[in-house]
Amino acid sequence: MKVATFNVNSIRARLPVLTTWLQNVSPDILVLQETKVEDGKFPVEEIRTLGYEVAYHGQQKYNGVAILSRHPIEDVHCGFEDDAWPQDCRIIRARIQDVTVINTYVPNGTAVGSEKFDYKLSWLDRFGEYVQELAQSSDKLLWMGDINVAPTANDVFDPEKLEGGVCFHPDERARLEQLKSWGWTDCFRLFNNEPGQFSYWEYFIPNGFKRNLGWRIDHIYASPCLALHCKSCEIDLEPRNWERPSDHTPVVGIFELG
Repeated sequence: MKVATFNVNSIRARLPVLTTWLQNVSPDILVLQETKVEDGKFPVEEIRTLGYEVAYHGQQKYNGVAILSRHPIEDVHCGFEDDAWPQDCRIIRARIQDVTVINTYVPNGTAVGSEKFDYKLSWLDRFGEYVQELAQSSDKLLWMGDINVAPTANDVFDPEKLEGGVCFHPDERARLEQLKSWGWTDCFRLFNNEPGQFSYWEYFIPNGFKRNLGWRIDHIYASPCLALHCKSCEIDLEPRNWERPSDHTPVVGIFELG
């Protein structure tokens, strides 16, 4: 099973990139973030034409998540399904074959000390509770998405300069480590421990992609029983070179499931 995550930064703006990539790579499952479109305007037919079922949870201009699959998508749930949390279209999950797939677009946090940063930390805490309520670590789960946290110094282009900032703050990293203690495995790091492996390059840094001034904030995590069957996990740099690219690029994992 080939799975992937891709923050498209507007599915309508990035539809040519997305459809070309789907035709080239043909993942079984692809999760998208920052679709930035309300449900009534999601390009369903364009996706179905390529052989994918789709489930989506979106809003106008902001956020938005979706799951694309070559297999039937069942038991779809959107949000935390908790009245205490806003429906800001950051989480969707579904069962595909016998695997539960969770797709998240974790809040960015904007600025350390801001209300949005506090919301990000609270969101990560709530996600930990959500997983605990949902399943045990012995179950087959995939958690994929734009996590908006770089786990280690190897995951940012200048750790000394960026330390303590949004997406590389000790409080964020501590919460990610707490989440991983449930049993999640960072699939990319099963195969590559080198620095300089990034999935996101900010538009406003001049030639940021060419200079590789990036962050690894797009992740594929697997529960223990699935991690044992992960055969590869790579960052696909090619789409970042295409015309009108997203500021992110896909991360692709392959699992050998019986």
